[in-house]
Amino acid sequence: MVVTLIIACEVGFWVLLGVGLALRYLARLPRTGAAVLLLEPLLELTLLIVTAIDLRNGATADWKHGLAAVYIGYTVAYGHYTIKWVDGHFAHRFAGGPPPVKPPRYGLARAGHEARLWLRTVLMAAIAAGLLQIAVWYVGDDGDTTSLRGWQGTALRIVAIHGVIALSYLVWQKKDPRDGAPDAVAPSGARAKNPK
Repeated sequence: MVVTLIIACEVGFWVLLGVGLALRYLARLPRTGAAVLLLEPLLELTLLIVTAIDLRNGATADWKHGLAAVYIGYTVAYGHYTIKWVDGHFAHRFAGGPPPVKPPRYGLARAGHEARLWLRTVLMAAIAAGLLQIAVWYVGDDGDTTSLRGWQGTALRIVAIHGVIALSYLVWQKKDPRDGAPDAVAPSGARAKNPK
């Protein structure tokens, strides 16, 4: 039941997002669209309540409950970012809005962007680990909490892996090819040759 609800929440997220943006831009009902988008957190709240009820009714704490905690953490940390990204693309495509701003591709700006995404992953892991710890306390010493503790470790591994990836953008910064172009146009209009 929990896995089915996780899938339903993910589908519901995209359906609400699509309906909200269609109302906002295509039907020209921005307030109604915003109201639909504000329903998104109810999905995670529903998943949290159903997971708690499942454990209360005597279900063995297993990977499904851990996955639910990570999913809730992910949607809290990345949900608004995803909605904003899709909103920008939708507005540009269907409502004549400006092109969405692309993330930086080079140098310290790209490293900073990756670091901010990593901080979202840290938030996701902290929320997931906190929910899992509450579930561990809820199950108590009488129940098996091995799977829940395993998911806490998984959340930490996700943070570590994403941290290494983000750090690689700082250590091995990609240079903007326009900065060292061999044939730059000189102010007079003549092509300036790069000395060898």
